[in-house]
Amino acid sequence: MTVQPATATPPPLVRLEGIGKSFGPVHANRDITLDIHAGRVLALLGENGAGKSTLMSMLSGVFPPDSGTILLDGAPVRFQSPREAIDAGIGMVYQHFMLVGRMTVAQNVLLGQDRGLFVRPRDMERRVGELAGRYGLDIDPAAPVAGLSMGERQRVEILKLLYRDSRVLIFDEPTAVLTPTEAGQLFAALRRMTGLGKAIVFISHKLEEVLDVADTVAILRQGRIVDTVARQAVTSRHELARRMVGREVLLEIERAEAPLGGAVLELEGLSGHGLDGLDLTLRRGEIVAVVGVAGNGQKALVDVVTGLAAPAGGEVRLQGKPWAEFFRDPPWNGAVAHIPEDRLGVGTCPELDLVDNVLLTTRKGFAPGLFLDKKSALGATRAIIRRFHVAAHGPEVRARQLSGGNLQKLVLGREFFRKPRLIVAEQPSQGLDVAATEEVWHRLLNARMQAGVLLVTGDLNEALQLADRVAVMFRGRFMAVLDAAQARDLEKIGLLMAGVDAGAPRA
Repeated sequence: MTVQPATATPPPLVRLEGIGKSFGPVHANRDITLDIHAGRVLALLGENGAGKSTLMSMLSGVFPPDSGTILLDGAPVRFQSPREAIDAGIGMVYQHFMLVGRMTVAQNVLLGQDRGLFVRPRDMERRVGELAGRYGLDIDPAAPVAGLSMGERQRVEILKLLYRDSRVLIFDEPTAVLTPTEAGQLFAALRRMTGLGKAIVFISHKLEEVLDVADTVAILRQGRIVDTVARQAVTSRHELARRMVGREVLLEIERAEAPLGGAVLELEGLSGHGLDGLDLTLRRGEIVAVVGVAGNGQKALVDVVTGLAAPAGGEVRLQGKPWAEFFRDPPWNGAVAHIPEDRLGVGTCPELDLVDNVLLTTRKGFAPGLFLDKKSALGATRAIIRRFHVAAHGPEVRARQLSGGNLQKLVLGREFFRKPRLIVAEQPSQGLDVAATEEVWHRLLNARMQAGVLLVTGDLNEALQLADRVAVMFRGRFMAVLDAAQARDLEKIGLLMAGVDAGAPRA
């Protein structure tokens, strides 16, 4: 009898061996060893501050490791820049695209290439079209980038790396700006890439996506790899969440009924700043989610509702008062709270300590006379840290020293301290791990007992978990305002987000 030799596991395309990185006293990565194989998707999971971005920044050449070795095809490499990493076949697709809007798809893909001084546009478009077809990335090479959807722009970024013969592609939260249909198209493209021998590293907090696309899951906790598991060995997203956090996480929350009160926000024909005749009434006791691909008017809507921009057309009333009257001298409490998408650049001042960050929107409450009562502000900050479970060494630490999840909890605590009647929450769980997301969701649900919540989110699951109604936004107008039951038709939502009228009712 002939004994067949066991099939050897192919060597990894990339091996990270004993990698460590510190920033002052903070150990971002500790002794990490990780293999990345050709033809497979490695999902990288971890709570906020676990060290995922730092690890991938070293692999993509943003900065070198303090210790350990990066091996490519078994040979040690040390990248001094992202360009060196790309030249070696390792590239990263970021959330914020770096494209020239006035150029075509083909011109953006070939920009900066050293493949001859003169290339005819038709030849450029043919090359890029063939490349796109090979990987199932449906796009018109002759189309100007300025007119593309976010999903199409992402495909251009991917094509830029594929054109450079990248063998390892790193995706950091790639579906944050995509419709459900575009996300499905991306996953199909990833499978095509691995089928053609590419190695994919996929970073996401959306556990359903990880289960859909990953072959292997590596989990970081406090800068270390604590688990590496084959996708087939994971039975559910609940198990995956438990492995990541180290405890049971519900991921789905029960919504207690809240009594409906009076209107806290009324929009009638709101126009201007890219908005097109928005009608909406939000009452105390409910959450209305505004969903849509980024860049379709959500920011303009938030700016008007929070007083940053005056309405150019139509009417806006807050707590029964016209916009101009309300924002002439708004009270510091019992009014409007804003939880901005950019929690570090807009929601807080990175170099200020936590007390001063709390005072950014509550200062009037601690200045009954000429002088600021800093002692009371310190006590309030300590109470916020305690009640909202902010992991901080104390009120004296700077905002930039907090992880994304803890910074978000500080902002929530500060804004809820003001006892608002209208809460505008932009992408409140974007980039947060499952544990922090769970806590933020509970806080928003509890807040609606005393306020109306305008939730602006690109995460459909978040909208479905929290909202009583869902307004789908496209190019500055509401395609439809759906109740919670109607919004569970994800195919309809996806079409509406892409600007296709699916016959849904307007409200």
